[in-house]
Amino acid sequence: MKIAILTSGFPPVLDGVSVSGLYRVQKLSQWGHEVLVCYPDYSPLADLYPNWSDYVGDILPGVRVIGLESMPMFGVDFERNVSWKSYPTVVRELERFQPDVIHVDEPERLFFGFFRLAGLNYAKKVGIPCVSFFRTNFIEYAEDFLPAPDFMIPTIQKLVGKIFAGIYNAYDRTLVSSRITVEKLRKMGIKNLQYANLLGFDAGQFHPNLRTEGFFKQRYGLTDFDRKVKLIFLGRLTPDKGWAFTLRTFERLVKIVDPDRFAVLIAGDGPMRSQIQQHLSQLIPSVHLFGRVPPAEVPAILANSDVHVTASEKEARGLTILEAFAVGIPAIAPAAGGVVENIQDGKNGFLYAPQDGEDFAEKLKQLIENETLRKEMGFNGFRCIGDYSWDRTVKNLVEIWEAEIAEKKRIQPHPSHLKISQN
Repeated sequence: MKIAILTSGFPPVLDGVSVSGLYRVQKLSQWGHEVLVCYPDYSPLADLYPNWSDYVGDILPGVRVIGLESMPMFGVDFERNVSWKSYPTVVRELERFQPDVIHVDEPERLFFGFFRLAGLNYAKKVGIPCVSFFRTNFIEYAEDFLPAPDFMIPTIQKLVGKIFAGIYNAYDRTLVSSRITVEKLRKMGIKNLQYANLLGFDAGQFHPNLRTEGFFKQRYGLTDFDRKVKLIFLGRLTPDKGWAFTLRTFERLVKIVDPDRFAVLIAGDGPMRSQIQQHLSQLIPSVHLFGRVPPAEVPAILANSDVHVTASEKEARGLTILEAFAVGIPAIAPAAGGVVENIQDGKNGFLYAPQDGEDFAEKLKQLIENETLRKEMGFNGFRCIGDYSWDRTVKNLVEIWEAEIAEKKRIQPHPSHLKISQN
């Protein structure tokens, strides 16, 4: 099969959309498919991503990646989006590649870059399916990034929700990896929804046996960390990840738990890095920010930690929770968003009431002070992991693509691939 993937994220960025996109094309390459990937070019941020060129060109057998002219997203240089000037490049590449199916990650984000529905016009002209994949709850991020008064945010979110619904409904299918998110999108007015297990992790890399004595001293020179209960945060250091709430809550936590009993580890980067480091270092003796961590290092860091912590209330799925369970450690997260599909409160972790700092601190206190509870929850988490291997989840995606191709051929004769104008 020939698959064209138009996406908002791909390495060198190390977020969920980007890393999962890389694992996806690795599997497709192994299985003999041909893949074209188009995504925003990160070469303008070479100082932050010196290895950007490793992910452009023929990166794998049968996989070609095109970096499209990009610009800062919402004025944030750290986040890039495609430029409207780059869409003719997309059309030329599609004509050259002649895909059997077009898959679009985060089409709403691409829409506001291209100022058009990514891939759809070409797909209609040549009679192939064009499916979208809902990945990020951008509407819920409005309060974190839009420079608007609080009273205006709900109105803006409602208006943008209607625009998003129109974007997604234009595609043949909207894929969603969270049942909870499906219900949110249905209320928004998106009608072509299909839930499937489409996001995974490399189960061969995540395992409790990666835990070794003295890991953080030997690997990172952190001499005082191994004896403490290690709280690990994974993700971007941006407002939407709940960092303002986390910092406030840790002020409460150190009043009820001796701060010498635990250490804070943070794997990720973003504009809040210096603020987070300064604030936490004033409260807790042992704090370490790794910055951007290569995906290959994440399993061992997780396995040698004790509790995975997140305060993000806007995750569409929360795969880092599954990764934590796969290495045998519990998780604590707000009872909001897609993470609640994985955490069984009190069994493999804790769910706290959103924005309730007292509830968060009290439950985190239990995990810090009770080693037996941590081990029981970690064991339960490990046992509850289903089949989220990339073999399984990418196979699910391939089956959806194949079904869409068959349906399109049933509805209308498949025309020969046509040359189309760039509009």
